[in-house]
Amino acid sequence: MPADFRHEQEELGDGRGTHSRPGRRLVLLDRDGTLNVERNYLAEASGLELLPGVIPALRRLREHGLGLVVVTNQSGVARKLIQPAQLEAIHDRLHELLGEGGIELDGIYVCPHGPQSVCHCRKPRAGLALQAARELGGALSESFVVGDKPADIGLGQAIEATTLLVRTGHGAESERNWPRELPGPHAIVNDLPAAAEFIVRQLADRARPRAA
Repeated sequence: MPADFRHEQEELGDGRGTHSRPGRRLVLLDRDGTLNVERNYLAEASGLELLPGVIPALRRLREHGLGLVVVTNQSGVARKLIQPAQLEAIHDRLHELLGEGGIELDGIYVCPHGPQSVCHCRKPRAGLALQAARELGGALSESFVVGDKPADIGLGQAIEATTLLVRTGHGAESERNWPRELPGPHAIVNDLPAAAEFIVRQLADRARPRAA
């Protein structure tokens, strides 16, 4: 277990929820570039646009019993590029758009701090994932992290989850310029629908009886 993960467990709790069924698998989803079109510090709810195939992909994940959780760095708040009320409106709009497709998120977890912050919550640190697991009863090492940046994959590695890099948003650039010091993701896929397909196959593989 990574040292940073152990430290954050001590600070934030062990990630086991008390109000949901224990051991639930979660899909921890980045927001910008993974669920919605990347706008570079999206500040207005009217600019929120879901990427193609997002609703069917989330529906498929939900049908397999997975929790759906958005985990997002929003340093625009710290940079004064977006006000907290604007961020709340954007997330209200996200709930609305997904709700029109019959999708309900289990939670949206936000780090509002800047890159130089020493907070526990900014990805790739594990703080938001630990909070989600604690509140939702998630089993992080059995869960999945999907995003378009190294920070998303680093989060997944910190919590020992299965990691998927999507090529939407900044993902194609991330793939080309992957940091040498960071291990790669478990899979690189074109978009969220492809990520959902990979996850469903993984669940099927895990469910198969192991040979004696």
